[in-house]
Amino acid sequence: MSSVKDVTLESAFAGVADNYRGEDVDLHAIYREMRKNSPIIAENFMGKLGVPNIAGLDPNRPTYTVFKYKDVMTVLRDAANYTSGFIAEGLGAFFDGLILTGMDGEAHKKARGLLQPIFMPDVVNTWRDSKMDPIVRNEYLLPLVPKKKADLMDFGLHFPIRLIYALIGFPDDEPEKVEQYAAWALAILAGPQVDAEKAAIARKAAMEAAQALYDAVKEAVVAVRQRGAEGNDLISRLIRAEYEGRKLDDHEITTFVRSLLPAAGETTTRTFGSLMVLLLERPDVLDRVRKDRSLVGKAIDEAIRFEPVATFKVRQAAQDLELGGVRIPKGAMVQCIVSSANRDEEAFESSEEFDIDRKLKPSFGFGFGPHMCIGQFIAKTELQVALNAILDLFPNIRLDPDEPKPRITGAQLRGPHSVPVIWD
Repeated sequence: MSSVKDVTLESAFAGVADNYRGEDVDLHAIYREMRKNSPIIAENFMGKLGVPNIAGLDPNRPTYTVFKYKDVMTVLRDAANYTSGFIAEGLGAFFDGLILTGMDGEAHKKARGLLQPIFMPDVVNTWRDSKMDPIVRNEYLLPLVPKKKADLMDFGLHFPIRLIYALIGFPDDEPEKVEQYAAWALAILAGPQVDAEKAAIARKAAMEAAQALYDAVKEAVVAVRQRGAEGNDLISRLIRAEYEGRKLDDHEITTFVRSLLPAAGETTTRTFGSLMVLLLERPDVLDRVRKDRSLVGKAIDEAIRFEPVATFKVRQAAQDLELGGVRIPKGAMVQCIVSSANRDEEAFESSEEFDIDRKLKPSFGFGFGPHMCIGQFIAKTELQVALNAILDLFPNIRLDPDEPKPRITGAQLRGPHSVPVIWD
């Protein structure tokens, strides 16, 4: 078997997509049916589709699956009754249990209090102009302009990783190292598996990748601290951060940064791919966005509602509960199908249409409530930078008629594999 050192970014990305793909069925048609006739069911819906369980718990534990907007909202906003600590035993095991999404109560509040200020729009906007925009345009898109054709997923795979590692505080002049770290981060996501035989191998590889990534991040943290941690980068800000008189040590900073990395590239890459497919399939909408850049943010929000990358969130009942008239016993897993809730007819008018003019209403692509994705402002800003630059630099961009039409696929970690385009 090859070493974890040999894992490439491309193979790790494809492997993760394959691992969480599930069965190739018309999910949105199934969700419509479930919302209408069985809004809450006593079974592991995603497990039956062949999607691995990130909870890592007893597979016989009762699981309830929830399809409607109002019920998903109830679960995600109530972190006291619907808890997340179990994630520390599953996917969180690859992060020493120190993963923000797997914390509850006071521990979560304190960790979030330390970290949240660093991820607010005023900080992210300073990164947009100084780092994000120049990197996207100069390093990635300008060299492509004369070629007049590309697969946007090649750009989509690399730019979020390049950006997030630059923001974190890794050196700008070591792209090969950064790509290796990103490949390890993705390899961790392949740790949970459905097949028991594959699971042992994948778990070992994920543990090796997690350790290799920890060592690399720790080296960067130590170096930044030695230099005085005065920069605008994430590691410097984490070293300086303080909440209720407490600061983070090197191990905590390293572990948090490492836990951020698997999603940091993965989610933005797939959201970018789906956003571009949804716009390129609707040239009139794309043209409106090109002419009126105030619509860029709306297009991104609508893509996240219409085709979220993370299609479901899982919580655990902290006590005997009732949800939508169904009794949920203490300890049961509650699987919230975000993709279904985001298209609930009772919550969104013309819910199955991609409509950038719709009135803003919370959707669940970045979660909701106390565990809402802490990096969402970074992801959305990266997407704004990328879409604006593409519209500026690729005149009359359109789908390549000589290549297969892109498809948004996957039961979880959903997105297109390829987005071939041409421009004038």
